[in-house]
Amino acid sequence: MRIRSLGVIDDAVVELSPGFTAVTGETGAGKTMVVTSLGLLLGGRADPALVRIGSPSAVVEGRISVPPGAAVAVRAEEAGAELDDGALLISRTISAEGRSRAHLGGRSVPVGVLAELADELVAVHGQTDQQGLLKPARQRGALDRYAGDAVAVPLGKYSDAYRRLRAVTAQLEELTTRARERAQEADLLRFGLTEIEAVEPRPGEDAELAAEAERLGHAEALASAAALAHGALAGNPEDPEVLDATTLVAGAQRALDAVRAHDPALAALADRMGEISILLADVATELAGYADNLDADPRRLAAVEERRAALTALTRKYGTDVAAVLAWAEEGAARLTELDGDDDRIGELTAERDALRAELSGLAQALTDARTEAAARFADAVTAELASLAMPHARVSFDIRQTDDPEGVEVGGRTVAYGPAGADEVELLLAPHPGAPPRPIAKGASGGELSRVMLAVEVVFAGTDPVPTYLFDEVDAGVGGKAAVEIGRRLAKLAKSAQVVVVTHLPQVAAFADRQLLVEKTSDGSVTRSGVTVLEGEDRVRELSRMLAGQEDSETARAHAEELLATARADA
Repeated sequence: MRIRSLGVIDDAVVELSPGFTAVTGETGAGKTMVVTSLGLLLGGRADPALVRIGSPSAVVEGRISVPPGAAVAVRAEEAGAELDDGALLISRTISAEGRSRAHLGGRSVPVGVLAELADELVAVHGQTDQQGLLKPARQRGALDRYAGDAVAVPLGKYSDAYRRLRAVTAQLEELTTRARERAQEADLLRFGLTEIEAVEPRPGEDAELAAEAERLGHAEALASAAALAHGALAGNPEDPEVLDATTLVAGAQRALDAVRAHDPALAALADRMGEISILLADVATELAGYADNLDADPRRLAAVEERRAALTALTRKYGTDVAAVLAWAEEGAARLTELDGDDDRIGELTAERDALRAELSGLAQALTDARTEAAARFADAVTAELASLAMPHARVSFDIRQTDDPEGVEVGGRTVAYGPAGADEVELLLAPHPGAPPRPIAKGASGGELSRVMLAVEVVFAGTDPVPTYLFDEVDAGVGGKAAVEIGRRLAKLAKSAQVVVVTHLPQVAAFADRQLLVEKTSDGSVTRSGVTVLEGEDRVRELSRMLAGQEDSETARAHAEELLATARADA
């Protein structure tokens, strides 16, 4: 990795050994920034506070060897990345303003792609994981993770059934607790539908009746105007002396017809005059028919107004017009059918709920059985690891129990409480020496014992995780002496089958590393710079001496450091 402008690190290159790499240095020198850098390359959260003060951005670049055809290589190529001689190049940039960019194999990618690759590349174990594993819920998750498909398969089925049961129960509760409100809603819908059915409105009827009412209300004026217009066009038989439009137009046409042969233009005007004469005759005829057919019956007008009043009563309640009233009636009928079917629906949901509860009971029992079997193996494996970590008489076990609940599911002949992960409460117990009763690790272990238990748990996990690299961030805190030597020896053994990176304060651990990196800082009076150095030969002895006694030049510390290195080489 290359790290630039991240925390106290100005510009540093970190070369990790294929086997066991120990990262050491004074407190505050920036060892944690090495862990943070790897986290950023693997899609971790970008915090602008990590950017070095005065720098516009922080950059972390990494080169990771990837076997050809591996799942991580396939996923990277799907994202558009290209491998460089069997290596995957990853970079992450964080601006001081909080913007983050990620590149994979020369291509810009979403940060989420890096997070997807993380599970296939590196398993990170740190003090935060230790504290999390003190919680029973996390311990159950750890056990499930160790058990693998034996728990994952029934847990997946259980989770699906649990979600369906929650949904069914919620629907059933709504139907039963809101029965009164739904009955009232149904009564209101029936009343409204009955009222609309009694009136039987037709689409567009309100507009038709409005036009008819307007016509009937002005029947006399309409008839008088039609008669007057008819007389002006066709004449009045009672007053033959008055000239009408039809007579005048006919005279004009005769005058033009007499001379039309002498000028085509005048002939065209004569033709148009003929058309006018025909049009006047047609209009006069229609006016005579309009006046004869005009209905001025007051009883019809009253009937129209009564019908309009009935429609208005509906539009005040159910819609702005008849079309809206009819739409309300259609929706209301569908809703009423749904409400009337509640009793049937309640029966169906009750049967489905009972079936799901029975299914959950079987799956919960399967989970308990699988966890019990895996717990025995897990506890034996962790106990064996503790023997390698200077706790030969310690015993680890799991307490798997259920809580009685009359509203729960049946597991092992008992009705017990259940949740999204089953009915089991899981707790990791430790008996540190023979005769000591097993107690929860949060209460029954000292600080050093707790660190070793957690490290043993992490090592057991490392044996089951199909990833090539493991990062341990100060999981050896609180440990010293012989136990520290055993931790170093155990990590070195793990490094024979995987790449192991350990951030440590313990010289006993660092001595077993194939490569030791020193993170150190210097100050020029204004800016603190930090670099990463590969320690070899005399430099490594001096750093181990410092870690042992706080003095690089102490002869006693140097002798002890050389002895540690010799012990580690003898074990290799």
